[in-house]
Amino acid sequence: MNVYFDNAASTRVREEAAEVMLRILKEEYGNPSSTHYMGRNAAAELAAARQSVAEALGARPEDVYFTSGGTEADNWAVLCCCEALARKGRHIITSAIEHDAVLQPVKKLERDGWEVSYLAPDEAGRISEDAFVDALREDTVFASIMYVNNETGAMNPLSGYSREIKRRGLGTVLHTDAVQGFCKIPFNVKTLGADLVSVSAHKIHGPKGIGALYVKPGITIPPMLYGGGHESGKRPGTEALPSAAGFGEAARLGREELDQTAAFARKLRDYVISRIADEIPQAVFIGEGDSPFILSVSVPGHKSEILMSFLESEGICVSNSAACKKSARSRVLEAMPLEKDVVDGALRLSFSRYNTLDEAEFFALTLKQASETLIQA
Repeated sequence: MNVYFDNAASTRVREEAAEVMLRILKEEYGNPSSTHYMGRNAAAELAAARQSVAEALGARPEDVYFTSGGTEADNWAVLCCCEALARKGRHIITSAIEHDAVLQPVKKLERDGWEVSYLAPDEAGRISEDAFVDALREDTVFASIMYVNNETGAMNPLSGYSREIKRRGLGTVLHTDAVQGFCKIPFNVKTLGADLVSVSAHKIHGPKGIGALYVKPGITIPPMLYGGGHESGKRPGTEALPSAAGFGEAARLGREELDQTAAFARKLRDYVISRIADEIPQAVFIGEGDSPFILSVSVPGHKSEILMSFLESEGICVSNSAACKKSARSRVLEAMPLEKDVVDGALRLSFSRYNTLDEAEFFALTLKQASETLIQA
């Protein structure tokens, strides 16, 4: 049996999105900036895709800008927003559990003289509202805290951070990487509280290489790239229309099916937890399961990379950290108050609408076999 439990890294492109992309590639190949009828047709397709992504965010289409993915959206938000705010202050708040697409740009700013507060997660993997409040200062001009952690599924209280910023009358711009929450956890940009929101298509059964950044009206963010006037002058370069159309279709269907998909993911996650608890009593479940799509579980005494190799030999794909870390030890789990052997034996499972209970059963039994067969570290 082939089991793909690594959907937080990337998802299977759904048929509906692939069909839209193929139609655009074959029929609507004009440049959206061209003024002839083929260009106008392409521009209409681009507008429809933007509308779909905006509706899934609860935003206006004119506030959503297409990017090459979540990483570009994060880099753009961090680097360019801070550039625009530098005269007002040079203090940034972020966390020790952010994706590298946020942490690396922040570290670059730190090397350039910015002061950064790196907040530590609590035992549930969350960045508490109290921790954020304590770090917030008069000269804090920018903060970036992810909405749903990509390794533990912990959800952070963005709206609480936003309320405190408003209560103090600060001009702090709040950004969130919402890649793991978009079309999975119910939210809209108004209630979320963030001024800048990054999302990506390939986490919601859309294509790789396309994402978006929501920019709240009134927020000044200069472009990161320079060239033409595409994306309202914010992101030059001819838009990747087939990918944008696939993103739009995935977002439209993801929004419509969110409740049903999330309920199934919760059922699947609960089943996996129950079966692992029965078969491997020593297993440790990390975090409190805020997102039904992500489960972090450890088999202390074993190395995660060895467990992963055994599982892969049986056709099961999981990870032990973010995909971009190439199986390195998870710094997210290292930042949490966990025992070393728990971190060393941790696996990340992440689910989608295409997984099954039979796959969950096969995984639990195979992990039990691994825990009984492999020599402990």
